[in-house]
Amino acid sequence: MSGLLATTSLLRRDPRLLKVPPYLSFLCIVIGVAWLLLLPLDDYSRGTYISENALLPGQVHTYFAGSDQNVFRGYKHEVDALGERSNVEVNDKLGELFKASGLKVARQKYEYKSAGETYEGENIYAILHAPRGDATEAIVLVGAWRNVDGVLNRSGVALVLTLARYFKRWSLWSKDIIFLVTADSRAGPQAWVDAYHDTHQSPAIESLSVKSGALQGAVVIDYPFDHRFESLHIVYDGINGQLPNLDLLNTVVAIASGQMGIGASLQQMWQHTDSYQDRLKTMLRGMLNQGLGHASGPHSSFIPYHVDAITLQPYGEGWQDEMAMGRVIESTFRSLNNLLEHLHQSFFFYLLMQANRFVSIGTYLPSAMLVACNFTIMAIFLWVKSGAPLPPKTTVGSTTQSDEKAPPLAVIQEGDAKAIVPEETLAVRERELFLPLAVVAGSQFLGVLPLYLFNHTSAPMFPAIFTLFTAFNTIAPPLLSHLLTTTFHPTAQQYSLIKSFSLLILGLFLSSLATLNFSLAFLVGLFSAPLTYMQPLPNRPIIAGILALLLTALAPTTVLFAGAQYWGLGIGEVLKEAAFGWDVWGMNTQVVVWCVWWPAWLTGMVSLWGRPREEVES
Repeated sequence: MSGLLATTSLLRRDPRLLKVPPYLSFLCIVIGVAWLLLLPLDDYSRGTYISENALLPGQVHTYFAGSDQNVFRGYKHEVDALGERSNVEVNDKLGELFKASGLKVARQKYEYKSAGETYEGENIYAILHAPRGDATEAIVLVGAWRNVDGVLNRSGVALVLTLARYFKRWSLWSKDIIFLVTADSRAGPQAWVDAYHDTHQSPAIESLSVKSGALQGAVVIDYPFDHRFESLHIVYDGINGQLPNLDLLNTVVAIASGQMGIGASLQQMWQHTDSYQDRLKTMLRGMLNQGLGHASGPHSSFIPYHVDAITLQPYGEGWQDEMAMGRVIESTFRSLNNLLEHLHQSFFFYLLMQANRFVSIGTYLPSAMLVACNFTIMAIFLWVKSGAPLPPKTTVGSTTQSDEKAPPLAVIQEGDAKAIVPEETLAVRERELFLPLAVVAGSQFLGVLPLYLFNHTSAPMFPAIFTLFTAFNTIAPPLLSHLLTTTFHPTAQQYSLIKSFSLLILGLFLSSLATLNFSLAFLVGLFSAPLTYMQPLPNRPIIAGILALLLTALAPTTVLFAGAQYWGLGIGEVLKEAAFGWDVWGMNTQVVVWCVWWPAWLTGMVSLWGRPREEVES
């Protein structure tokens, strides 16, 4: 036992052991990225399947055809005639059409304010009470008047009206069906679903005068054109990276592909060849949408309330018509009507490679965890290193008598076991914690500044505010570092502790975030990876300048500007969308960017420009 204790104590100060963490940290990053790139392979992904047996997708005969096509054409003419009318006039006519089908109709006004602009409108909805139900559960069919691109959803709204009239004739429904037509695809669905769950802000958003039971699912139709289509595009991304239950996607894919002979695609991958490249591209597009955390369609507003929802978009030019689209909706609602309880058996956390191939959270989570773990490893390493005693100062060409003597010994004891080790192996230098803690806490509190500015500024001011903040972002690190050096004269130990605390917070946040929004945690971790190796380089200004340029290229402001340019958007438009997400959707991506990522970046830049004062052994 005494030998084991002595060995353990010696290992604590073994210089070879202290060289391992930086390499181990780098290895975590490499393995994390490599792990992600392996996921599209057959050995790491698997085919989709229906977990909830009650759904029975594609097992019923659909009857939506024949005379219903004439009804659809009549409704489409009505929608075309209302194309340029006001929201109130449109809802007056839609209300008449729903009432003519024998449904109970209600309307809801709403108003949101974001970035100095007002978003207002009126939703209309009709409820088909289930002949065989007790109004405790409901399914929603949504057709926004204008889709996410602002285009009139003529065939989509007409199909909602046609299906409302068609469903009313059947007595097989055990769940209520709600037919919702929102004024737009952004604010309208959010206002309605908030009011349905009584979480809306009155009086800006009206309460719903008529309600049904708990929502079991929602399907959105985005069908703006008149011609025949080729395949279905399924949009499933929710707010803050949340996803619907995978069984809902699998049900629609099984019905469209198996029963109707209609292809299904994801993430705008119109031509998927099932190759590694196409699988990887589909997965990365899904990760990007999940990481942004914005609403990708009207369905996104339902998902935070644990209402599984998707948007169906016909695309291409083929031989499928609106009747085929209606039969897909009919069969999907027949499947959801079979549910005895809420969808829960399948996955809520997954990455899709294509319509029938996915990776579950147990397989992909280690990649983000490894990237986040690299920060924690380096934080612990820097903490241990900061407590190491300073090497004794020796004079060249002379040897004192004390140098020749054996080092003093110390006795350590654990229970009855004792061990004698050199005293220097147990020595720990006192850590000066106040300044490092103050610097890291100050950088964290500074993150509130961009968070507030970009969420409470009027839209026309966004480009100017962003330019000013980018300028501040460029000059602040060297100025703060110079102020820190001239005022407090930090030591190398204090710079190590600053970096240690900053990386510890970053690793803690990203590890927790990975279980909620894997994609955002992975992307932020990847952009922040160089911070792991930043340290003061006072005697190497050229290398410090090159590293500063690298960090500036990976700053949140630079990444934001580059993303806007890549998508062909103005920076003001991107910030306006982010502010809308904050005010209306409850999007929290900004909190991660400005209160987690940016403070860590700022601390890393300040440390890079640092000039530690020389420490003398006391």
